[in-house]
Amino acid sequence: MKIYYFLLYLAGIFCYYLHMRTSVFIHLDRFLRNFNAVKARIGKEKRVCVPVKADGYGHGALQIAKISEEAGAFCLGVATVDEGIELRKGGINIPILLMSQPDPQEIPEIFKASLTPFVSDSWFVNALNEQAVLLKTRLPVHLKIDTGMCRTGCRAEEAAALAGQITKCTFLELTGTATHLAAADSTDLKDIACTRTQLTCFRDAVNAIRTAGIDPGIVHAANSGAVILHPDSWFDMVRPGILLYGYKAAQENENSNFPYEPLTVEPVMELKSTVVMIKKIKKGESVSYGRIWTAEEDTNIAILPAGYADGLPRIVSGKWQAIIGGNAYPLVGRICMDQCFVNLGINTTVRRWDEAEIFGSSHDASALAEAANTIPYEITCNISKRVPRIYMNK
Repeated sequence: MKIYYFLLYLAGIFCYYLHMRTSVFIHLDRFLRNFNAVKARIGKEKRVCVPVKADGYGHGALQIAKISEEAGAFCLGVATVDEGIELRKGGINIPILLMSQPDPQEIPEIFKASLTPFVSDSWFVNALNEQAVLLKTRLPVHLKIDTGMCRTGCRAEEAAALAGQITKCTFLELTGTATHLAAADSTDLKDIACTRTQLTCFRDAVNAIRTAGIDPGIVHAANSGAVILHPDSWFDMVRPGILLYGYKAAQENENSNFPYEPLTVEPVMELKSTVVMIKKIKKGESVSYGRIWTAEEDTNIAILPAGYADGLPRIVSGKWQAIIGGNAYPLVGRICMDQCFVNLGINTTVRRWDEAEIFGSSHDASALAEAANTIPYEITCNISKRVPRIYMNK
């Protein structure tokens, strides 16, 4: 496996220097440290599901899946059947949870790829069982309970009956029971109360399943926010998503009664580009579409081949900066589909082909997300497929 990552790194570096273009650097060593930090927090007896949906939150699903499998992840989480198939074709062997409701036509593919679907209603249980009987193949499933998210999941009072239906199916096996928390990343007292209500509802539903003489399997509820703030949500397994990729949705020290030391994680992704041209701009000249920025004095403008088609949000036009040679320079003018513009000033040491960090070590995706009035998830997920991923594993 070390050879695999080394070859990935060499391929990425070659691509970067061949094209001198915008690239994403994925630090697998940081991901591994984040994974180990989560394991240390929850305890080695509890399991970790690594969500790799949306191409591993933009980081590359297969590469993140491989290092997660090596690190001891119990399972992976995907949103679509195709995402699961891609992982199986890539050699992933650990369980893969299918977290969203698939189309009926995709049910045969669930069996072919040995996916473990979340089930929320009788219709899906019956549909899976019909295919299982046809194939004479046992299929593990996880029962999803809606405790207040109002997304997929059965109502809590229906959980025991649905679990009973699953156990009566000869070829279906109930191997887990889950819920999803709506506000676990918030320290607002009302949101904390909401999370506690959800967890109480979930426990009651799980207890009802057990009272019915049914083993609920692996019980899990905790997302990233819950791993940080709600130890009573950890149960048998946690599902931290954005936390593993290096971003904390909440801080422990905001809760004075929290018994754990603050969890430290590192952003895994860096987005870098290259100064492909420097132009002298005269006072009074405007740059880019809409003429939203006009030079107040003579200056130099660096052109970077990075735009909203690469994942740099257009909404941060005039609100962001690039780091070049250790110095921050403001983005000016409107961000284009394929390019953006950096004001270097009249006396600059920046040269053509210098590296420009759009986000990374100096200012990460959470800061860019704040400027764009969104969340880090959206920033990393929106990095375009055309941007080469370069995998680092120190």
